[in-house]
This record gives sequence, structure tokens and C-alpha cells, in this order.
Amino acid sequence: MSRRPDLTALVGSRICHDLISPLGAIGNGVELMGLSGVSQTPEMALIEESVQNANARIRFFRVAYGGASPDQSLSRAEITATLLAAARGGRISYLWDVPGDQPRPDVRIAFLLLQCMEAALPMGGEIKVSRDGAVWQIHAETERLRIEEPLWDSLINPRARVNFTAAQVQFALLPEVLAEHDRKLNIAIGQTDIRVQF
Repeated sequence: MSRRPDLTALVGSRICHDLISPLGAIGNGVELMGLSGVSQTPEMALIEESVQNANARIRFFRVAYGGASPDQSLSRAEITATLLAAARGGRISYLWDVPGDQPRPDVRIAFLLLQCMEAALPMGGEIKVSRDGAVWQIHAETERLRIEEPLWDSLINPRARVNFTAAQVQFALLPEVLAEHDRKLNIAIGQTDIRVQF
């Protein structure tokens, strides 16, 4: 019996794939206009910055919501470049303290967790990702946390009933991805930090 396809991942991959080309074309067009001597107006700067931000989010979403077969891996260079681009101009910084290439399913889990933590850091902060053997550790620090307990409870309690919004889809998807790869979370929430292991 064939395994049912992961429709969420397929939709995520399709959307990201279809958006990357037009965003790249806009970015190339802006660059060519600059090379042709068009003055750098505030409007041009805004377009350029917006394209860069959109490209960064698409790259991030492609990892978090796209397909991830067990035999695929992502290079450290690609991961850190994606996180650096996603952090540019924002309030959250990322430290990827994991050497070498990593299995794409593990990176997908980490990226979904990063999005969960972003939701708890309204004032910004720093998120560090590390790995000790087979155990992944993600630590977020900030001056002020905003924890929505039902969302965090849903990550470890499959019976939790939460009416997720579009902005909270990472909380809804993460338990399914964890179950698919037989992984469990260990979550510790303090006054100004969150520690998660999987």
C-alpha cells in the first residue's frame, strides 16, 4: 500500500517554487535599473528591500513547509544564509551553532520551532540552535516573552484543542511532522527564555 502524500508539504513546495522565479526577476530588474544609471530613489530602495525580504521569507518557508524526505540534506552554508536573510532588518537574530550538512527533516523541525519561538518574542531577541549528538537544542532569549499557553501545550499534547489562526499554522503542523519522524519535544519556559529539545 502506497503512503499518502504529505499534501501540506506539496502545497508549500509548489507555492514557494512558483513565487521564487518572479521574485528573482523583479530583483534582477531592480539591479539592472541601478546598473543603467537610474538614480536610487526612496521608491527604488523600498522595492529592492521588499524583494529581498520576500525572497528571504520564501527561502525560509521552503524549508519549513516544503517536502523533506529522509535522504535529503541541507548544507550549513544554505541554512545560515537563509537565517541571515530572514533576520535582516528584523528584531530577531539567529545563531546556527550546528556544524556541517544536516538532514532536511531535522532542519524542517528546527525551522518550524523557530517560527513558534518568533511568535513568543514580540520585542525581538536571539534564538540559538545547537546539536549534541542526536539531540537538537533551541534556546530563545528575550527581555519579555508572550506565551500563549494553549499553543505551546498543543505541541506536546495531541489531545489539545486549539482554534489555530493562519499566523499560528506552525503550531498546528509541527506535531504532525514530529510524529512522522518519531520525534518528541521537551519544552522548558522561563521568565525570559524558552528551551526546546527534540
